[in-house]
Amino acid sequence: MPEQTKPEPANTPETESPDARPRRRQARGERRIAQLLDAAANVFCTTGYTAASTNAIAREAGVSPGTLYQFFPNKEAIAIELGDRLLHQWRDSHGAALVAANLDLPLEQLLEAVLDPLITFNEENPAFAVLMHGPDIPGRITQEFDTVHAGLLERIEEILTGYLPDTPAAEVHRVSTMTFAVFKAGLDLILAHEGAERAAYTKELKTIMFRYLQPLFCETDASIDTP
Repeated sequence: MPEQTKPEPANTPETESPDARPRRRQARGERRIAQLLDAAANVFCTTGYTAASTNAIAREAGVSPGTLYQFFPNKEAIAIELGDRLLHQWRDSHGAALVAANLDLPLEQLLEAVLDPLITFNEENPAFAVLMHGPDIPGRITQEFDTVHAGLLERIEEILTGYLPDTPAAEVHRVSTMTFAVFKAGLDLILAHEGAERAAYTKELKTIMFRYLQPLFCETDASIDTP
């Protein structure tokens, strides 16, 4: 007589599949990590990286230091994880700003399309500037920031080469480097202000960059129109 097959038990709390609980624990752990990183971002912005402590981060997150140490062994590990996440978001931000669809725009509209996402990202993530510029930041973070900046400078140079095809490569590199330096300096001023003053400094930055680049673009247009 054939052996009868017993029906599979339903996934009630008593008979839940063995991998469901680990998945739920993992989800809870990810939420806790996000909570701790948000708290760390607030503490780093308030006190700076050097003065921040794991106790202050735990207090900001509303958890015990013991809970924090279940996920991060020290402040440096928290900063590295936060820096990794912010760098990933930053890459997405400047990637969206420098998409090919923007590259056929007139200069004024190009500056709007490129600068606005980058400025908005920094406004929404003030911890990014703290980890980028602060003293005693873990070396791994500064190295990754340097890599991102090098990539962004290279992309700016590619864009300007497209707009200035007859300009010598050394001059395009110099203009790109100056453009990036002006952006970083202007961004610091923008982030140092709020409200109407922040908007005014944002407008000033765009005006400066337009007036710097526009003569170069006009020279190229004139050379194209010359018989």
